[in-house]
Amino acid sequence: MSEVRTLLTGRGLVESPRWHGDRLYFSDWTAGEVLALDLDGRSEVVAQVRSLPLCTAWTPAEELLIVSSRDGLLLRREPDGTLVAYADLGRPGWNDILVDGRGNAYVNRVDFDPMAGEASKPGFVHLVTPDGSVTQVADDIAFPNGMAVTPDNSTLIVADSYRHSLVAFDIEGDGSLSRRRVWADLGEGTPDGICIDAHQAVWYADVPNRRCVRVAEGGKVLHTVELDRGGFACALGGPDGTTLFVVTAQWQGMTASEMVPAGTGQVLAVDVEVPGAGWP
Repeated sequence: MSEVRTLLTGRGLVESPRWHGDRLYFSDWTAGEVLALDLDGRSEVVAQVRSLPLCTAWTPAEELLIVSSRDGLLLRREPDGTLVAYADLGRPGWNDILVDGRGNAYVNRVDFDPMAGEASKPGFVHLVTPDGSVTQVADDIAFPNGMAVTPDNSTLIVADSYRHSLVAFDIEGDGSLSRRRVWADLGEGTPDGICIDAHQAVWYADVPNRRCVRVAEGGKVLHTVELDRGGFACALGGPDGTTLFVVTAQWQGMTASEMVPAGTGQVLAVDVEVPGAGWP
């Protein structure tokens, strides 16, 4: 692997990196903005949603979906930049989103307010089909975070931050989930956003341990990228899929008055050997 490069600085709580076309899309939760960033470091705001969390995914039909957690809605960005309702999630509190190769969206949520210091309760994963219907398909995930789907659309992997593990499910033909199992026990690792590569290994970003780690099924550590601040999420992309993008920021805690100090959010890039695969 090459040295870590800084593509962008001066942001807030940055999350949800997604490579699409020839740019990296990511969210600045502090600013309520979704941005697109090219490899020369030029960025532009493509959507504004005052919601925290603020996560995104691209559909096979080239549609950008945005979680409006505060409103309990899944939004779609129109070609003219306006936002319209794609699905009604029913209530607020949603976190990450992933869309697989068949157009099914998986959206997860915690069942408590960590920013208010509430006691934790296990969360859920819901399926949103292209017709807009919403169905719960998994439960008992202590803190559901990043998700990834294998290239053959057969397996969904979910980061369970509080249980320090990656949990896998088989994806059935109708998008429902079965055969739950622990894909990797991460020991002290605390996974946030994740992505998968062509060798079926998973990269996970780790906020408290300030790193991004590549693991095989079972939990064997294959590579580690050390960071100087919390790693919130990662994505593989670039022209040949071998650029690992990591969004980072200084982390002060979920119940802090300012979880991330202003201006500490960064987008980093490092060249890796194995290209990305699957979704996101």
